[in-house]
Amino acid sequence: MARLLLHICCGPCSITVTRDLLEAGLEVTGLFYNPNIQPLTEYLRRREGVEQVASRLGIPVIYLDAEYDPTVFLRQAAFREGERCRACYDLRLGRAASFARERDFDWFSSSLLYSKYQNHELIRQTGEQAAQGGPARFFYRDFREGWQAGITLSKDWGIYRQPYCGCIYSEFTRYRKRLCLADPASGQ
Repeated sequence: MARLLLHICCGPCSITVTRDLLEAGLEVTGLFYNPNIQPLTEYLRRREGVEQVASRLGIPVIYLDAEYDPTVFLRQAAFREGERCRACYDLRLGRAASFARERDFDWFSSSLLYSKYQNHELIRQTGEQAAQGGPARFFYRDFREGWQAGITLSKDWGIYRQPYCGCIYSEFTRYRKRLCLADPASGQ
């Protein structure tokens, strides 16, 4: 049975991806490595969601908590905010690829491929580039077909559903409309 290391960004995104991979006959191990997620309380909530999903689906997950350091992501994204997703994919898929090589996995992939909000072509390119130089290959599949099923199951299972991608930039974009920004020209 081929062994696949699945980078997992959060519980809800991992449900249908993991189920599809298991049904395809792959031996799946999760990897939770997400230095982009801020603040730490959000990281912990998402980690708990991953634990709940992994328990329900019966897969092991490796948590690289000792490597959680948001400054790693911020240094990659600073002054390149328009390319922040590229920096994020580079960090997470690069680490998944190196971990897959270290532990003799046949494949690696990411639950990011479940989201209709992620750049699939960039994820594919990043994963394939990260796979170069090692025996572990990048497993690309468009898992967005399971979008609604993943939402439904995560709600049914009571899994924490996050309101933003994870980084400080996405949180700001998500909530900035709540600010009451007066027009300086109006004197208000």
